Amino acid sequence: MNSRRPKKTVAPQNKKIPPKEIKSVLDKLYAKYNRKDNIAPDPLGFVYKYSSKADREIVGLLSAMLAYGRVAQISTSLEKLLSMIGARPAEFVRQFDKSKKIRLNDFKHRFNTGSDIADLLELLKWVLEKYGSIERFFIEGFNKDDTNIAGALSVFCRTLLQKHAAGNNGIVRQSFKYLLSDPANKSACKRLNLYLRWMVRDDDVDTGTWKLVDKSKLIIPMDVHMSRVSRIMGFHDAGNITLKTAVEVTARFAEIEPADPVKYDFVLCRMSMIGEGDGWEKIKRYSGETQ
Repeated sequence: MNSRRPKKTVAPQNKKIPPKEIKSVLDKLYAKYNRKDNIAPDPLGFVYKYSSKADREIVGLLSAMLAYGRVAQISTSLEKLLSMIGARPAEFVRQFDKSKKIRLNDFKHRFNTGSDIADLLELLKWVLEKYGSIERFFIEGFNKDDTNIAGALSVFCRTLLQKHAAGNNGIVRQSFKYLLSDPANKSACKRLNLYLRWMVRDDDVDTGTWKLVDKSKLIIPMDVHMSRVSRIMGFHDAGNITLKTAVEVTARFAEIEPADPVKYDFVLCRMSMIGEGDGWEKIKRYSGETQ
């Protein structure tokens, strides 16, 4: 009897597609669909309900951290959480105390609870007190000579987790760790990379709230949708989605758009989510490249 486990299989890549063809199709997709009126029901839409940088930083981070699960569930959870926080999220964080923590008691999004959110807001209060903004805190771990922001992401997560552990007898709940997935642990950090895309890039979809991070250093927010469509384009053949995979895929996008490698993330992910990213010819038709 053969006791060997069968090899894990992954969807096959398409035959090699010329880079010029890929760029042509991606540019058409971007021009056609990268518009603010296409954002809904993306959680990014919650960020646009606020005008100040301070509020957008806070709401953006909360929205990205809870961007897992069904879209409808994400929207319901964020609506509930933001109603608990009130009309001035940054002020809520700066004045966060036990009475405000109680407001969050009934919150739950899948396996994250109000306690997880309260612990995160306590950390953000410390960030705002010490650095003035989340952007300034992030920049502390950012080296302009780095190829990408992976190192800064790791410093960001590790610093917050260590600060939390120091105030809780070294104990950090697994559910809280999930909110701050450290790339040093091989996490693809999809949600944090999504947050950075929202904050750093500036176009009809992304907010451009941050000014101190170079968008060429960003990493693709890698999830099953982006994994599938990037495999179709021949950008990777990995069986598991890791930070290494995300960096490899980002490098391939950088060959096409060096100054802005995550430029096409919104349109490609949205297209794949609605079932239009199942093959290169279908992607081309969706872009208007072929009839």
